[in-house]
Amino acid sequence: MLTEAQIDAHAGRIRDDGYTVIEGAASTTLVDGLKGALDRIEREHNLGYARTSFEGFKTVRINNLLTYDDIFWEVPLHENVLPIVERVLDRECLLSSFCSLVLGPGQEAQPIHEDTQLIPLPRPHMPIVLNAIWALSDFRDNNGATRIIPGSHKLDASPEYGKHYDAITATMPAGSVMLFDSALWHGAGANTSDARRYAFSCAYCWGWMRQQENLQLGIPRETAMRFPRRLQELCGYGVYKGQFGHIDNHDPIELLGRERGKRMVWEATDVKKARTKNNVPTV
Repeated sequence: MLTEAQIDAHAGRIRDDGYTVIEGAASTTLVDGLKGALDRIEREHNLGYARTSFEGFKTVRINNLLTYDDIFWEVPLHENVLPIVERVLDRECLLSSFCSLVLGPGQEAQPIHEDTQLIPLPRPHMPIVLNAIWALSDFRDNNGATRIIPGSHKLDASPEYGKHYDAITATMPAGSVMLFDSALWHGAGANTSDARRYAFSCAYCWGWMRQQENLQLGIPRETAMRFPRRLQELCGYGVYKGQFGHIDNHDPIELLGRERGKRMVWEATDVKKARTKNNVPTV
């Protein structure tokens, strides 16, 4: 588990450089279990390569991972990653998307891009999406390790699609996680090796943003009901600041069988007034 000082240091690197690497974030046992689950799901569901050049004609992307195996639940909640996300965003952040990125031999390099350029905000802007790239294989120069341009999250424009840019390769051992501001210019490298490169992309956004994946509809309710409460909240079963996302003034987490969700901001204000009037300490 990370210390407060380590969390602050990682958050500072994201602020200054646009990214940070958490080496040894995941145990070997977890990494092996995750890779095994991906192979089994790909085989059982007869999944194949992506169908667009950007996603990768020799890349297997499995979306909506939380529905396939309980082992994937550990990824968005991981104690060595989520606290940094919450420090940069806040504790009411959401899981925006979660998919596998398995690059086969011969996969070409992905164009340098940034993940927030379709959102109509002038650059540079505050971090609005953080992406955690989980290395389930060693990330090397020759197997598709992510290429990044440090500091590019501070630029006032997005990269020109398809143009060559000088970038550094984010090499790191399996079990590491690279967490970056999604405004950072980046792209997967080419896999010129003879082995697959396994990874996850696990992205988080502010609670007031729309998620990239529609997790409330994509995940069957009976599955979501089995999630830990924090994962339910990350998937959108919650109310941001006691106002955004409510259902008839109720927290949607109650739809999953939770007895009580958060108070709406209006009710919370009245409760605070009543406590102040009666000299009851607020908690």
